Amino acid sequence: MPKIRVLVVDDAVMMRRLISEVLSRDPDIEVIGVAADGRFALQKVAQLNPDIVTLDVEMPGLDGVETLRELRKTHPRLPVIMFSSVTLRGAAATLDALTAGATDYVAKPAGVASVTECIERLENELVAKIKVHCRHGLPGPVMALAGTARVAAPVSSAAGPMAAEVVCIATSTGGPNALAELFGNFPARFPLPLLIVQHMPPLFTAMLAERLGKLGSVPFHEGAEGQIVVPGHAYIAPGGKHMEVRRTASQVILHLQEELPENSCRPAADVLFRSAVSVYGGKILGVVLTGMGQDGMRGCQLIREHGGQVLAQDEASSVVWGMPGSVVQAGCADKIVPLGQMSGEIARRVRLVRSMALQS
Repeated sequence: MPKIRVLVVDDAVMMRRLISEVLSRDPDIEVIGVAADGRFALQKVAQLNPDIVTLDVEMPGLDGVETLRELRKTHPRLPVIMFSSVTLRGAAATLDALTAGATDYVAKPAGVASVTECIERLENELVAKIKVHCRHGLPGPVMALAGTARVAAPVSSAAGPMAAEVVCIATSTGGPNALAELFGNFPARFPLPLLIVQHMPPLFTAMLAERLGKLGSVPFHEGAEGQIVVPGHAYIAPGGKHMEVRRTASQVILHLQEELPENSCRPAADVLFRSAVSVYGGKILGVVLTGMGQDGMRGCQLIREHGGQVLAQDEASSVVWGMPGSVVQAGCADKIVPLGQMSGEIARRVRLVRSMALQS
């Protein structure tokens, strides 16, 4: 099987060497070239025709976002992974890059104790993402063809599904753009709170919440300790912390904690979903959007066991069909939904089941 051919673009000599060294250790990957600035990178892409590009966000001259925009004019489908510092400026630029067509991003290791730890983090995240986006040496994606996808059996209750009191959303790779599309078409005056886990580092989630809030569909917040959960508002788990819900005497509040990662993630959707079941029982609508891995699958199993409903994004509209695909394969999805129809499906199910509950 041919190796994945990677072009590494970074203005810092040390980072170019470090990234190249990490990638070259993997037998499935070949670094075919490096570039120190955006204009040279565009020339290298034309000359070398790489399978994937790692592109530094912050570079002098033609920066990463501008380089990406130029690259998309000639190579609209070439996978590009942005490399960003964990700063407010880096977070903003990364979200700009994702909007401009970046395939994914990796945060530059910061605050690590040694070069060895830095290398380990690059191996664990960057190498995995390169292979996923090039689908190299991996089993083919789980197909969700009509008539063959595993849709969950209806909830076995004479009263039918319970009226949801909360919507819990899980997403990872491709999530920022998916959330922007979802909430760009979201109904106004939505009657339930929305709890969201998007796998992102600290600062990135705050910036994402701010940008999603500007869409105007619902108010967005980065979750904070003790924050009261209000219907019609959306809360994004902060990067680096698990977000849970707890019920007090009169209200539901958020609780943040820094226990060990689950599914190699913190925040993890399974942590949120599990806590939501403990507070709301089966009165939950779970939604799993595009993302790598299986985070959220066990939480969806729990939601279904308690009588709740689960929607999974379809493969065709997902950047990576890992998370929603695992939910489908586990038989936990009530329906597999294209991203463009997801906001309507959420609204329909909430309206329908709430109306049934009021009539009963």
